[in-house]
Amino acid sequence: MTAAIEIRNLHKIYPNGFHAVKGLNLRVEAGDFYSLLGPNGAGKSTTIGMLTSLVRKSSGSIKIFGIDIDEDFLAAKRCIGLVPQEFNFNVFETPLNIVRNQAGFYNLPYRQATERAHFYLDKLGLYNKKNEQTRALSGGMKRRLMIARAMAHEPKLLILDEPTAGVDLEIRHGMWQFLQEMNAAGTTIILTTHYLEEAEHLCRHMGIINHGEIVYQNNMKDLLKELDEEVFVADIAAPPAHVPQLSEAALRIIDDSCVEIIVPRGISGGLNKIFAELSAQGITVLSLRNKTNRLEELFLRQVRESV
Repeated sequence: MTAAIEIRNLHKIYPNGFHAVKGLNLRVEAGDFYSLLGPNGAGKSTTIGMLTSLVRKSSGSIKIFGIDIDEDFLAAKRCIGLVPQEFNFNVFETPLNIVRNQAGFYNLPYRQATERAHFYLDKLGLYNKKNEQTRALSGGMKRRLMIARAMAHEPKLLILDEPTAGVDLEIRHGMWQFLQEMNAAGTTIILTTHYLEEAEHLCRHMGIINHGEIVYQNNMKDLLKELDEEVFVADIAAPPAHVPQLSEAALRIIDDSCVEIIVPRGISGGLNKIFAELSAQGITVLSLRNKTNRLEELFLRQVRESV
């Protein structure tokens, strides 16, 4: 099966000698939802720039659905829709014109481009704003407009660089739903994000890039199994009279109404056993939450190990 993206030995060296991407190899299968994570300055945006021709690569090869960008760049570009970090449209244009003009760049007839623009503006909750100047839109609306524009020519590959930055929770979840629908319909999606719960919720595979190299990649399910333990924060009904003893987990008192529970992976009986042991010692748990996102723990560990 032809991969959506196949990168081999990719390098980017800037004129000042900075080696931003160092022999990067990456394969993303068609139909996947893949998250590319990394700290600031790791090489994520440079890699995306080379995929989309916004940055000229120094060496290496890039194929988009089997098309080498050095051999037939226009054909490869037709397969790609890009949502960059920064807003890069004319703020005096209307959303309808922005999306319709984007479709026109890919030779869609005016009527079809208009229908396509109406469809994606409606899907992303912008139909009622289609004739307003975009400078009047909120930040969340502008983010959604960027996605609508990227989908105007219905690319097989959608690349999103921090698409939900600065977006409130309700709008973010609406964007998640739209992206999941597009992926279910067959669109391959590459996502970079600083919201690691977003990557865990949406993506099936993940790669971590640091210092211009892929330092780790795996499917999300197996990746989360690698965690040795999880830390939970529990709100309790009353201050404990003593430090509770747990048979297979550790507990740390934070204050009179809150404790941390460190749970090893694979504990027999799971959290139900811990609740029963706490209850037997007179402690009632009112609520329970992860101290940190599970993916965040693994991400930080991989970044530290790659330094």
